[in-house]
Amino acid sequence: MSIRPLHFLFLISILFLNLPVTAQSNDPLETVDFENQRMWVDSIYNNLSLQEKVGQLFMVDLFSNGSRASHNKVRGLITEQHIGGVIFSKGGPGQQAKLNNEFQELAKVPLLIGMDAEWGLAMRLDSTFALPWNMTLGAVQSLKLIEEAGASISRHSRRLGVHINFAPVIDINTNPENPIIGNRAFGEEKINVTNKALAFMKGMHREGILSSAKHFPGHGDTNSDSHKTLPTISFSRARIDSTELFPYYKLIDEGVSSIMVAHLNVPGLEREKNLPSSLSKTIVTDLLKERLGFKGLIFTDALNMKGASNHTSPGDIDLAAFLAGNDILLISEDVPKASVKIMEAYNNGIITEERLSHSVKKILKAKYKAGLHHYLPVNPIGLEENLHTVQDRVLNEELFENAITIVKNDLGILPVKDLDTRKIAYVHFGDDSGDAFLTQLRKYSRIDHIKAERLDEMISKLREYNLVIIGYHKSNASPWARYKFSRDELTWIHEIAKNNLSILNVFTRPYALLDLNSSSLMEGIIMGYQNSPIAQEKTAQILFGALEARGKLPVSAGEEFPAGTGFYTRAVNRLSYGIPESVGLRSTGLAKIDSLVDLAISRKMTPGLQVMIARRGKVIYNRNAGYHTYEKKTPVTDTSLYDLASLTKILASLPLIMELEERGVINFDSRLGELMPYFIGSNKENIRLQDMLLHYGRLKAWLPFYVPTIDRATKRPSLQYYREKPVENFNLQVANEMYIRNDIRDSILGVIRSSSLEKQLGYKYSDLPFYIMKYYLEDHHNAPLDLITYDRFYNPLGANYTTYSPLEHFSLDQIVPTEEDKLWRRQRVHGFVHDQGAAMQGGIGGHAGLFSNANDVTKIMQLYLNGGHYGGRKYLEQETLEKFNTCYYCENNVRRGVGFDKPQLSQSGPTCGCVSLASFGHSGFTGTFAWADPDEEIVYVFLSNRTYPDVDNRALIRENIREKIQQVIYDSIEF
Repeated sequence: MSIRPLHFLFLISILFLNLPVTAQSNDPLETVDFENQRMWVDSIYNNLSLQEKVGQLFMVDLFSNGSRASHNKVRGLITEQHIGGVIFSKGGPGQQAKLNNEFQELAKVPLLIGMDAEWGLAMRLDSTFALPWNMTLGAVQSLKLIEEAGASISRHSRRLGVHINFAPVIDINTNPENPIIGNRAFGEEKINVTNKALAFMKGMHREGILSSAKHFPGHGDTNSDSHKTLPTISFSRARIDSTELFPYYKLIDEGVSSIMVAHLNVPGLEREKNLPSSLSKTIVTDLLKERLGFKGLIFTDALNMKGASNHTSPGDIDLAAFLAGNDILLISEDVPKASVKIMEAYNNGIITEERLSHSVKKILKAKYKAGLHHYLPVNPIGLEENLHTVQDRVLNEELFENAITIVKNDLGILPVKDLDTRKIAYVHFGDDSGDAFLTQLRKYSRIDHIKAERLDEMISKLREYNLVIIGYHKSNASPWARYKFSRDELTWIHEIAKNNLSILNVFTRPYALLDLNSSSLMEGIIMGYQNSPIAQEKTAQILFGALEARGKLPVSAGEEFPAGTGFYTRAVNRLSYGIPESVGLRSTGLAKIDSLVDLAISRKMTPGLQVMIARRGKVIYNRNAGYHTYEKKTPVTDTSLYDLASLTKILASLPLIMELEERGVINFDSRLGELMPYFIGSNKENIRLQDMLLHYGRLKAWLPFYVPTIDRATKRPSLQYYREKPVENFNLQVANEMYIRNDIRDSILGVIRSSSLEKQLGYKYSDLPFYIMKYYLEDHHNAPLDLITYDRFYNPLGANYTTYSPLEHFSLDQIVPTEEDKLWRRQRVHGFVHDQGAAMQGGIGGHAGLFSNANDVTKIMQLYLNGGHYGGRKYLEQETLEKFNTCYYCENNVRRGVGFDKPQLSQSGPTCGCVSLASFGHSGFTGTFAWADPDEEIVYVFLSNRTYPDVDNRALIRENIREKIQQVIYDSIEF
């Protein structure tokens, strides 16, 4: 069967019509509605004069914080020279938005707005967001995160009216001495650089921003700066093709919008001696446009850079760059002169109409693709908020978490475990702050900051420590900041590493390790890449195993640390710290907590407080508010210690009880007479342990042990019981200048033994079970309760702010006072336990006496949520926790678990009523509260001294502040 020619052509045309639009062209500037785009471009072009066409070739620079004269100069270039675009540089977002709108109104053809925003608008603008530098991103193994980085920066750019970001940098930085690229490169390996650049570009395009690969044909292996001179790339054509050009092949295939040509001397590609690559037709046209087949925009690098401007004079250099094949002449030194030169060349036939229209129409196509055919001015309303979103902060955290690299891990020293065997020192080197690092380290363990004027003094001080954490902190102000160790620093670090188990943390570029002659002596080395607070905090979290280490070196740091080095470490169930959205909570919702906190402080419900919230093992809210007292002399800080009151029950006594129960030493059916023979023959002999801890054992709520010790006549503490100074048989300190007789502990137990029981069986909250269990626990372990809890829990947990008798370990100004006691102690209760019964036991009670901060309380509650695991150690079994966290007598309207408080069964109770029935915790008389919810993986801790100065101040309780905060938490859950 024959097919007639016309029919054949018709069939072929149908086939082509059914192909995807992208198959029509590999032009990265072409849009899906290419016909409309073409019509718009042609219409604009055909209505331009020669001068206006030539004007489109120029993109001039402007500082939004520059002088009025500089702004007027650009205004003139827009109206008189008809320039095609502006590249904004230093300044602020508000002023830039204002100028952007004004300039666009002045332009006959909408301006193409560009910026260097390689790591965000903050590269050029104040008050804007910065993501990590490319070298840091080069260590990240997740390409999805890199794509999100490109998208985030592009959202900011688009919001500010920017159409093209001169990124990604795809230079392969194989020269550690490179003065201008360095941290701006993704690394030294072409595959890694290419993959990161492609992902970054994909994110840019997703958000509608034009990309620009730079610096063609490759600025990575130079030791000079093209801003100051003409660097030479001395490699062969084959080497350049296989290495420097490798990313360009890939990005061109994937549709990079533009390419920026550098000012480089490349003898392997251009025969003319010292001809900048930006002016080389061989490089721009023959290589980039024809051999590589690139159809996007081609920018020169800034023509005012010495690498180009030293070659020829203003105007001539612009003409040469255009004749070489560039489309946009970036930052010309003299636009009017250059425009005249180009028009003269056009009129003299040196530049053809075809050549001019080729570039100008490409520029117009780019403007169409950027949306300038439907130009809208920048809306200043909400600009600041849009440039600082919570999502950006979450991404920034994730990027650093994934970048930080463990490059050495001898003896498996990382992450640091076994805190009970460690005495840790921190030593600071470098010229920038390490405060964020040290503060974060101290959230995990006791860390002493050791300083010395002389090396021998330093070595002597460090002898008492078995682990030294070294922080090397260099300026994070710019990616070009100095990074090398000084000679003295190298000597000091060498000697420290020779004498101590050491972990070095480097907060600058990896090349710093090249000079480190003591790396073989270090047990651990962590690369933090930058010295931003977030890099310091995340490094500390990785060091202690709160986060996994996932990064890999993007460049080599000598033979010992080649590119790709990186040890993966698993997290060990320690608390990490981050942003609510990273664990499915809304920051905007949690912001309501601030209002409740401020209300509590302003209405004097408490002088001050701490609130901490963690979800899925991550602390996402930490607020210290107010002062220690209403005199407002000492503000509440992270390290302020509060009297926990009854939280002592579940944070001190209960874990020891659970430990003995799972070991079979005791059980729920153990009778009090079996546990303590002292109670045999009493009315308490047959009370079951379970019932006692469930407050279902008919025990009295409390007994006023201190009342009989007050002289009835004087209404003051009786000399029969007290002394002002410790003397024989009077060594238990109750308060300042107040010591009680030692045998009072026996008297207290005797009073409990002889006390009557409640007449009817029913729920009755009582402190007495934990009085009793203190005696049992101390007898079983043959040690006082404070030492037992420290050795078995607090020390290995790194709960170094949790203690009985806080004045023995902390200064008075770190401890929050609880009451102005006018009845018994007749003094400010400060540094001593508020509860009278615990005070009479020397401050160490099973029901009260513990002091701590919110961070440590959260650790212990998180241990419970972790099923008894924390920091790589198992403290309790999951089954044990579940057994104690059970409401055994719910049907009898007893909400309590065994030791733990549980959610209310009716209208009133300890919680907001919004928590799961699996949740548990406790509250304390002084205004404390700790609650954990396994279902939602939430820990909520509230510490206050609402009893100061008067215990009768019940406003905090009456206004349900703690419960309202808990409700806000649950209202803020997104997923």
